[in-house]
Order: sequence, then C-alpha cells, then structure tokens
Amino acid sequence: MNKNTILGIVLLMGLFFAYSYLNSPSPEQLLQQKRKSDSIFLADQERRDAEIKTIARDRAMQIATQKEKALASGTKLDSANLLRLSLKDEYGVFSNATVGKDTSFAIENDLFKLKIASLGGKISFVELKNYLTWDKRPLVLMDKDSLHFGLSFFSNNRVINTDRLYFQPFWPDAKNSGQPQLKVTGNDSVRFGMRLFIAATDTTFDPSRFIEYIYTVKGNEYMLRYTVKFVNMAEVLDPSTKYLVLNWKDNLKRQEKSLNMERISSGLFFKYAEDKVDNLSEAKDDEKILKNERIKWFSFKQQFFTSTIISDEFFSEPRLSTVTLIGGNHYLKTMAAEVGIPFIPKEGKAISMSMYFGPNKYYGLKHYQQDLEKQIPLGWASWFPFLAWINIYAVIPVFTFFGNFGWNYGIIILILTILLKVVLFPIAFKTYKSSAKMRVLKPEIDELAKKFPKKEDAMKKQSATMELYKKAGVNPMAGCIPLLLQMPILIAMYRFFPSSIELRQQPFLWATDLSSYDSIWTFPNGFTIPYYGDHISLFALLMTISSVIYTKINDQMMGSQQTQMPGMKTMMYMMPVMFLFWLNDYSSGLSYYYLLANLLTFAQIYIIRSTIDEKKLHLQIEANKKKTIKKSGFQKRLEDMAKKRGYPVKK
Repeated sequence: MNKNTILGIVLLMGLFFAYSYLNSPSPEQLLQQKRKSDSIFLADQERRDAEIKTIARDRAMQIATQKEKALASGTKLDSANLLRLSLKDEYGVFSNATVGKDTSFAIENDLFKLKIASLGGKISFVELKNYLTWDKRPLVLMDKDSLHFGLSFFSNNRVINTDRLYFQPFWPDAKNSGQPQLKVTGNDSVRFGMRLFIAATDTTFDPSRFIEYIYTVKGNEYMLRYTVKFVNMAEVLDPSTKYLVLNWKDNLKRQEKSLNMERISSGLFFKYAEDKVDNLSEAKDDEKILKNERIKWFSFKQQFFTSTIISDEFFSEPRLSTVTLIGGNHYLKTMAAEVGIPFIPKEGKAISMSMYFGPNKYYGLKHYQQDLEKQIPLGWASWFPFLAWINIYAVIPVFTFFGNFGWNYGIIILILTILLKVVLFPIAFKTYKSSAKMRVLKPEIDELAKKFPKKEDAMKKQSATMELYKKAGVNPMAGCIPLLLQMPILIAMYRFFPSSIELRQQPFLWATDLSSYDSIWTFPNGFTIPYYGDHISLFALLMTISSVIYTKINDQMMGSQQTQMPGMKTMMYMMPVMFLFWLNDYSSGLSYYYLLANLLTFAQIYIIRSTIDEKKLHLQIEANKKKTIKKSGFQKRLEDMAKKRGYPVKK
C-alpha cells in the first residue's frame, strides 16, 4: 500500500465523515424532532382529552339550552335529566351505554393472559407468559393505556364508535357463568362474551337488541377467535350500510435491549387477498391508503412478537400508518389501521375473525397457513429467493432440532457453521488448488510484467497472461467462487439473526443475549463514537481481527493476482473495519457466526495445504502447457481487441 493509496483512503474517509456531519440534524432540528415525537407520543391521550372536553362542552351547552327552555315554560329539570337528554342527542339509542364502570375480565391459557374491558368490549391487555422483557419484567404486548380498538358505523345519522361505549359481560358456557377470571389449558377451549345493548327507555336497556362480541380461547394456542354479531339491529343501523369500519391503534411497547434495533425491526405488515405479503416502511414513518383493494390480514409486528387480525373473508380499502415515537424510551412506534368489514344489516350475518398475539417463530406462524411467517426477515426477495431458502432449509431446522434438546445456542451456531463449511468444502478445495497453481506461476507472471512494462502494452500483457492461465489449466476467477457462494449465506444470516427469536435472551460466554449486542465496555458520561456507538462489542471486534487475518492469508494465497490491483487490495482490508462499525450494535450471534466462519476457514486452509504438493502441481502445469488448448471465447475477444489496436498476436 503506497502513500498515495493511503492518502486516498484517508481523504475518502474524511469526506464520508464530513458529509455525514454536514447532513446530520442540528441541535435545533433535534430539539424540534424531539418536540414533534413527544407530541406524537402524547397524541392519543391528548385527543382523548380533547374529545372528552368537546363532549363536556357540548353537553354543557345543551344543558344550558334546556334550562332556558325550562325557565321559560316554568318546568323544573334537574341536571341528571338534562345530561340524559344531551347524551341521547349525541348517541341516540346508545346513550345509556355511555355511562358505566370500566371493569376487566381475565382469560388465561397456557401461553398468555388476556383482559377484556367493559369499555369498548375489547381485549385491553395481553401478557405473554413464556417471555420476559430485556430488563426481566413481564412481557406485556399491549395494554389499555396505549390502545384504541372499536367498530364504527352509522346509526340515525350519527357516527357510533364502540370504543367509547360500555358493554356488559355474558358467559356463553353456562358452567362459567359469573366468573370474572377464566382459565383454560391443553386442547380445551373457553368462550367469553360482551354485549352492547341499546336503550329501551331513558334508564333501561332492551335485552333483545344488542351488539355481541364472543372471544374463543384455546388452551395451547396463541390464536383466538373473535366473532361479532348484530342481534335485531337492522332498524338501528343505517339501511344503506355495506360495511363497518374497524379502527385499531396501538403504541407498541419496548421489549428489547437495543431500542434502535427494535424500532427498525418493527413495522406494519399486511397480506393482499389471495396475493403477496407487503409492509409499510420499517425505516421511516409511512402511510398507505389502498383504495379499491382487499387484504386478508394486517399485523403490528415488533422485532420478535406480533399482534395480528385475520379476516375469514377480507378487509376492504385499508388505511394503514406508522409513526416512530422518538421522544420516549418505553415505546417504539404508533401503528394504526382503519379497514372496512363487509356487512349488510338486514342479513344479520356474524362477522368472524382470528387474532394472533405471540412470538415470531417460523414454524409456529407457518402452521396457520396464512403466510404470517413472511413477516420474519428471511430474505424473501423474488429476485433472489436463495436467501430465504438458506434460512428455511438450513438455519431454522438446525436451530429447531438442537434447540429441542436444550443445547446452548452458542454451540448450535458452531454446529451450523461446521455443517455449512463441510457442504462447501469441495469448492473450497478446488479454490485453494487453483490459488496454489497461481503461486507456482508467479515467476512466469513476473516475467510477463517485465516483458510488457509500459502502460500502452497492458492489453498485450493481459492477453499473454490469459494465454498462460489457459495452457496451465488455471482459472484466475476461482478465488471469487467461494465469495460468491458465501455472500448469500452471509446476507441471509445478516437478515435473520437479529430477528431470530430462538436467539432472544440466550446467553453464551460474555454475551447475555445473542440476538442483541454484547458489551464488554460502555463509554462513561454518555460518550458516543459516531457510527460506532457507546460500547465495545467483543464479538464484533474479534470478528474484525479474524477478517483482517483472513484477508492477509487470502492475499498470500492468490499470489500476484491482487498485487496488480493495489486499490482493490486496500479495499479488501478496509471492508472488515467498516463491518466493525455496522456490527457493533448488531446481533452478537451474527458476529460470533462470522468469527467462527473465519476460524474454521483457517483450519480448512491448513488441512488443504497439507494435502497439496506444489512440486507435483508444477509438473502437472508444465504437462498441461504442452497440450493443445482450444481458445476460449474470452481469450478470442481479447486477441480481437489487440488486433484492432495494432498489436501483434501470437497464433
């Protein structure tokens, strides 16, 4: 590496950091972003408060109007009667349901705990029993403080939203009647219902007309059934109704050690009806309004867990959005979905859906045959499906098989790496043999360099070199083959490891969580190195050192080929350093895998080297030179180019 090359690298790095610095937000912009995110973080509560204030103001105005009328007519009206009139004007036949006490009813199975609230009749709390947060607290997937969920529809020229109305519990299974807490295990199931009654009089309900929610929970499933029925409600709903609107909004809670990684791994996914799975951007705020489109399901997906609603038929014209909550350390993003549900009042047909609250496990999601597993980043690109195949047919089966024995995942990653190296060993052997041939040819390559020292003779030298390779039976591109084969594997691992729930909170050596970064030192006083972080990941550091050593060994193996390209040689040494910056905050299991791959490559090289006799190889090359070799198409094109430039070409 000469001085000019070093200077060039330094200047490039300087330009990179200068560009990044100049394009980074100023303190004023950061403050503005924080204020914006803080306002978004509090938006739901503020909107709720604003709605309450608006309702209270409207009610006060209506009460004042009624008082004026009462005074004018000499009639006495107490405040209770005035409030009742106000609510009736706003909610019509649902006015009685605006008053009540928010009571919760619990359902627990082998896998989760649910709470169903009387306000809205919705699931207001989900805790996954077999998982904990990164700081060892119960893993609450959602709770009522950050959740809005309800059906909207027209009734007598009013927009009614069930999220703001009080339901009353009922028990479809008589044996459970009156129990506020239900528990189910194994293959058994339990049902629980909530009913929203309409008014019969100003103070009573009509027991024959109601909206009914029924939740069916199985003992050993993360999936539950959610059924909606409108009983004798055809006259209450607008007769032109063709669909209901389902509104679901939630502030996703932080569950993992790396807040940044969890944010960029969380997104809103959905599946078009009988078509592909798509998603909103995970890297930035995003919104999609899919007019005239139908979707089968939509999902609020986090790094390792997801909350999904699946229609038995379809949802129409969805409006989906995500907003990143930068201002707080307890929430990730606000996700919102507004979808239409086909419904004709006079038909009185039940609306059936399924809800999934659970982990992003490949086989667990695939079991439901809804393409839910495509939320997991395995490398689903249609132009390169091989990435997904590596994870589906190699990584996940190995993780699952040995994980079922309770083995430590550090050992399982070692086994996976060994298996991949064994599969690729024949190609590695041929590659090393080709590089050994190039080392044997190095003196002759050097002679050609002396024979054609001038730049204008570069084409002659290239043609002569390729002729020598052809006669000797050497493939100069053989060194690229392992890289071409390993790159898809490395990319597949890069995508899957940070989202592999199998690695979540699995310790190994000094790493406490193989799905997140390992830290042997955290910089004091909040000091942070730009693009590197506030800590030192030992696995990432060891991976970088081993990659530099591997680059050095590979350079020696390739003989003179890379010495002709000093810029490329320098870049090969710079790449591991760049990966150090990327992987310092990434999955420690991924860095550990890259480290193992390098160490096993060193062992592989040592074994192959001991089996190849370079003296015999030299004799074989000399014998190959004496054979008549048909020119390749590439060689012929080089010679044709040389002829056009007036260079003599050897027959």
